[in-house]
Formats: sequence, structure tokens, C-alpha cells
Amino acid sequence: MSLIGWLRRLALLIGLAAALWLFGFAFYLADVAEHSGSPALPLWPQAREQAQDTAIVVLTGGSERIATGLRLLQDGYGRKLFISGVGPGGDYAKLFAGLTRQPQLEQCCVVLGHKAGDTIGNASETALWLAQEKFSQVILVTAHYHMQRSLLEFRLLEGHLVIHPFPVAPARVQIADWWQRPRTALLLMTEYSKLLVTLLRSGLHSLS
Repeated sequence: MSLIGWLRRLALLIGLAAALWLFGFAFYLADVAEHSGSPALPLWPQAREQAQDTAIVVLTGGSERIATGLRLLQDGYGRKLFISGVGPGGDYAKLFAGLTRQPQLEQCCVVLGHKAGDTIGNASETALWLAQEKFSQVILVTAHYHMQRSLLEFRLLEGHLVIHPFPVAPARVQIADWWQRPRTALLLMTEYSKLLVTLLRSGLHSLS
């Protein structure tokens, strides 16, 4: 085959890959837009009655996530709150700045995870803590654009754990006109690309 023939094939493959990427991106955006509002409470029947078996897990990355996790804990939807990805220098004062604090609740029921630096680390760090605490189900709190990938990472490590997603819609991420906001567009496209990598890892994991 001539060089021109190979270039045509390459261009066709690149065009097909781009079309598939855009097709999947449209579905990803639709899912994010669908979860732009906080889920209705309770998330499932007898949610408060099962609070002793439930952990609330927040993945750091925005003040809205931590405020939501605290509210769920205060309202009795979980026995403990685990905040993953705090970082080496993170503490209660920094995390809860600007929020109404309850020191007694913090001492008994809020645990900080300092080791995770990314979503894979969040899942690994949380899985170890959940195994120690023997929780049977989790309310997972993270941003709506980050939820799909987070669920995949958690299920790769904890396939038998019952996970109830609780997506948070950050005010700075406007889905309705994302294409007019360069930072939002970059955020969404980057997150979707990371999701594709996680889907590939998940597929390889299921084959192994």
C-alpha cells in the first residue's frame, strides 16, 4: 500500500476515534446534567435506621462536598464520616473553615484520610478504612462530574460494597453553557478522558 493509502487509513481511524469520543462525551454530559441537583433524601427506605452500618465518604476537592458530608452525618444518615484526600497538612480547622462546627461530633465520628492524592488513592485509602470499620454500605459524596469515575474506582476495589452516590453540583461548574466557559470545558473534557482510562482498566480487570 502506498504512503497516501496509509495516511488515508490513519486519518479515517483518527476521525472514527474522535467521533466515538464525542459520542461518549455527549452521554457523559447528559449524566452530569441529570445529577446537577442534590439527590432526594432519604436515598433508600430505612436509611436512617441503617445508619449504624453506613459510612459517609467525602472525596476532597470542594467545600460543598465537605458541607454535604457533614449535613448527612448530622442528619443521621451514617455512623461515621470519612474524608479522603485531605493531604499531609490538612486538619479539622482548615477543612471546616466557614462551616458550623460540632467538636463532639468531630471527635467521635469524623475521620480524616491523609494518604490519597488522586481518585485511585481515594478508593484504596477508603477501602482499607472501611474494612477496619466493617461497614456494609457507603454514601459516596463527590462532585457530579467526578461521580462516574469515583464509582468505578471504588467498585474495582470493593465489588461487594453497596454504594449510594450523592453527587454535589459545584456552583463554579455550569453545565448548561459549558462550551462558553474555557475552564469548565477543560475540566469536563479532562474528567471524561480519565473516565475512559478507568473504564479500560475496569474492562481489563474483569478479564483477569
